[in-house]
Amino acid sequence: MSDGPLIVQSDKTLLLDVDHLLSDECRRSIASFAELEKSPEHIHTYRLTPLGLWNARASGLDAEHVIDTLLKYSRFAVPHAILVDVAETMSRYGRLRLEAHPVHGLVLVSHDAAVLKEVTRGKKVAPMLGLQLDDETIVIHPGQRGFLKQALLKLGWPAEDFAGYVDGEHHEIDLVQDGWSIRKYQELAAEGFWHGGSGVVVLPCGAGKTIVGAAAMAHAKATTLILVTNTVAARQWRDELLKRTTLHEDEIGEYSGSKKEVRPVTIATYQVMTTRKKGVYAHLDLFDAIDWGLIIYDEVHLLPAPIFRFTADIQSRRRLGLTATLVREDGMEGEVFSLIGPKRFDAPWKEIEAQGYIAPADCVEVRVTLTDAERLNYATAEPEDRYRFCATSQTKQDVAIALALKHKDEQVLIIGQYLDQLDALGEALQVPVIKGDTPIKERERLFAAYRTGEIKCLVVSKVANFSIDLPDATIAIQVSGTFGSRQEEAQRLGRILRPKADGRGARFYSVVARDTVDQEFAQNRQRFLAEQGYAYRIVDADDIHLGK
Repeated sequence: MSDGPLIVQSDKTLLLDVDHLLSDECRRSIASFAELEKSPEHIHTYRLTPLGLWNARASGLDAEHVIDTLLKYSRFAVPHAILVDVAETMSRYGRLRLEAHPVHGLVLVSHDAAVLKEVTRGKKVAPMLGLQLDDETIVIHPGQRGFLKQALLKLGWPAEDFAGYVDGEHHEIDLVQDGWSIRKYQELAAEGFWHGGSGVVVLPCGAGKTIVGAAAMAHAKATTLILVTNTVAARQWRDELLKRTTLHEDEIGEYSGSKKEVRPVTIATYQVMTTRKKGVYAHLDLFDAIDWGLIIYDEVHLLPAPIFRFTADIQSRRRLGLTATLVREDGMEGEVFSLIGPKRFDAPWKEIEAQGYIAPADCVEVRVTLTDAERLNYATAEPEDRYRFCATSQTKQDVAIALALKHKDEQVLIIGQYLDQLDALGEALQVPVIKGDTPIKERERLFAAYRTGEIKCLVVSKVANFSIDLPDATIAIQVSGTFGSRQEEAQRLGRILRPKADGRGARFYSVVARDTVDQEFAQNRQRFLAEQGYAYRIVDADDIHLGK
């Protein structure tokens, strides 16, 4: 027995003593293979899951590394069954392989005949199989490559894909490092992806995921389709590519609600790709418009379900997913793993912060006590309306206004999800509000004015959760959110993490109504902050009013 910070339990949970001297070191080590479930003040609970262990295996960690980590930090003896389970689970990855065959095109191969026999008996797998060539090899129809990987993952036998990729149409793309240079972790991320063929790179918001995409394009030197969350993000990608690569304006097309340009590098929004007319996806032919050599999925954790279905059909194309977190609120992490690819590179947020590439952040939860009248309204509301009642209370609004005024000389973002609440905040503070119906040109104008400091405060809806580059934002005030969404917390914190010209840190306030579901949802969102090593303070709203 040692005095380690970790308690490994037989139900596959890991309890981390946050107050222990080695807790930060331990958290960094286990974050690559375990998922954080709960993060109250003193003990954080992680869980070992098959997908977490397979992602770790795909990114280069082996079972020996995971077991050594558990043994090194565990306070008590690690249950033997856990050690066996880790080894067996991780050994399942790659026992089945998809390979190219000179005659039959695509085959499923395993040197373990029993495993091959087991999966062929699966009801969903059997229809995808063709001729059995020998005890270790079965022919697969090329069009079933993605669907088979999905089905095998669900059976607990994730296949490693060695079937190769088409090169696509050649298009010369190089990085132009004029006045800047690619960071080491960005280079490693692009190389990790390229050598793996397809997969996901996990990097903090503000750490330059676009540069990783550009570096991957320079590796591929081929026509590229980039899928992004919205038109503002599309234009930011375009500007970055023009600045960082040899691409010219006429080589980059925008495929959005307002434009339908197909060029050697085409940037399309998820929204336009999932638009249906008379029940049919009207823009699906974009996937076949050019012989794409690379497809990049920005913010892959937000990938709409229909895009997964399209992606299953294009497994011969190289695919790069970029994200700040692999967490999906819809539980479709398995689809990302099997259809886009496993995790190829992951850099912890605090590590990137220590290198000076993202700003240090102070995370503060401001607890608000509702008035008696507000509490009565909340208590008598229908369960489905309760969050809205407490999240949009006048008391919370007053605290948000007080916080904005406290920081009136800094660049402030007030972020929420309820439009009437945002309009009221904008009116009270006499500042612009950006929401879904704000025209693209007006959004771009306001963001530009904010970047120059002409506007000091913006109120934004969840349209600003994604891919908006506001490097000088130092204060974020979150007044309401999508219930307990960890992925949203990642995006919102990311809005203020761009490094500041003067080296200042950032502050992320979350205004939370005490003794309501708002407080419960806040605890879930904070799991993301804890996962990345951010401490968060809980303060009473009265202290804010006093200016403490």
